[in-house]
Amino acid sequence: MSIWVVLTGAALALYVATVWWHSRKPLPSGLSVEGKWRSPVASQLLLDETFVDADGQRHCRQQIFDEMLRLIGQAKKLVVLDMFQFNDPADDRHDCHDCHRQISVAMRDALLNRKHQRPDIEIVVITDPINAVYGGLELSHHQALEAAGIRVATTDLTIGRDPNPSWTALWRLSFRWLRHSPRAGWLPNPIGQGKVGLRSYLTLLNLNANHRKTLVVDEGDRWTAVVSSANADDGSSDYRDVALRVSGDTAIDLLASECEIAALSGVPIAHVQPTAATSDKSGDTPRLRLLSEGAIKRASLAIIDDAHADERLDIEILYLSHRRVIAAVVRAAARGVKVRVLLDPNHHAFGVSGSGIPNRQAANDLINADIQLRWSDTRGEQAHGKVLLRHAGKRPAHLLLGSANYTRRSLNDLNFEANLEWVADSDDEIIHEARAAFERHWHNTDTEHYSTGPEAYLDASRWRYWQYRLMEASGWCTF
Repeated sequence: MSIWVVLTGAALALYVATVWWHSRKPLPSGLSVEGKWRSPVASQLLLDETFVDADGQRHCRQQIFDEMLRLIGQAKKLVVLDMFQFNDPADDRHDCHDCHRQISVAMRDALLNRKHQRPDIEIVVITDPINAVYGGLELSHHQALEAAGIRVATTDLTIGRDPNPSWTALWRLSFRWLRHSPRAGWLPNPIGQGKVGLRSYLTLLNLNANHRKTLVVDEGDRWTAVVSSANADDGSSDYRDVALRVSGDTAIDLLASECEIAALSGVPIAHVQPTAATSDKSGDTPRLRLLSEGAIKRASLAIIDDAHADERLDIEILYLSHRRVIAAVVRAAARGVKVRVLLDPNHHAFGVSGSGIPNRQAANDLINADIQLRWSDTRGEQAHGKVLLRHAGKRPAHLLLGSANYTRRSLNDLNFEANLEWVADSDDEIIHEARAAFERHWHNTDTEHYSTGPEAYLDASRWRYWQYRLMEASGWCTF
């Protein structure tokens, strides 16, 4: 047998083994967390809403980052911010009528100010390598934070599983070891301004991410967390987003998960980890728990599959493509559950115009099952929230929200994600506010326009439908 045949066979076997292992390997303890049920403390639903008034003018109501900035400004011992997009400002727009804010600058300055005011405070920023285009750029934000003694942990994504294994196996075996310099870029930045090297492109094709958007701080004698769908980049500052602020043991659960990610990314958090109570509040209402990565899928499917005919399922989300979630929603509708789905039309992502994949294609499966569907009528922004609400009937309501889209990448232990599940009686304030927000977005009001009918964006192309299915199954996609 030729030596070349032997070498080729060995290389192929190594490639296949790498594909298999890194698609299935055990995850670190900070990932795929299914937290204990906890009693809520000082909880608040936070909404960022962009709408058009009767005269066609855009307006915004924004709560999420205002609350994050407040929490950072009062912290005394520890701030841990985990933010998917937290990059240098894209431009100098600041017209309030355009709903644009320099969120990244405000967050940077809040962190720097607090470190200046309290030099002994520990501040750790965990972020995704996409912000520096996988090492292809130097970020002034990161440099300013680190110069002030704030540590920046660029997430080591190799600790997770591979969403695009056919490419990432090749990258792990070869391209991962290529050297590059952020000062030697010669190719256009695929997601922004500036020049980057070839290795940035090769790493980008792994299509994995730390997609979390969380904050944990000390607040008085307790710990407080914000779990959100909102990114801290200027281009996202006018997006429709949702978050939940919680204090107590749930914040401690989140802090433990974030400490694990930071440590595995080379930045161990020095502050002594506080201890959460061990009691299980699974029979109480209201109650809540932390969910991350694959635990979010298990919870979302359980909420949908357990819905009764006298209950409602309301879903408002940026991306809906996960086949098991879609099948569960269709089954719920067949059981008589009243299902409403409000989708972003997927006009664009990362500033690039999109083809409507996956939502416009997945919507066909919902329409064919006689499920009520509407589109967020976006005007340059994204309907970026990720909300599942089961309510009505005689049982407590379930609210699930956070960073995770209903896609393979977000739900199958591939991206790093963080959500909260809230269970409460129908008269609970947070359930009431979540229901009111969905009704507002679904029906519009006399003065606030959010959505439009199903006919606006439906795509009957079978080619694009099967393109979406192949992209979802293979991992060659950004959703």
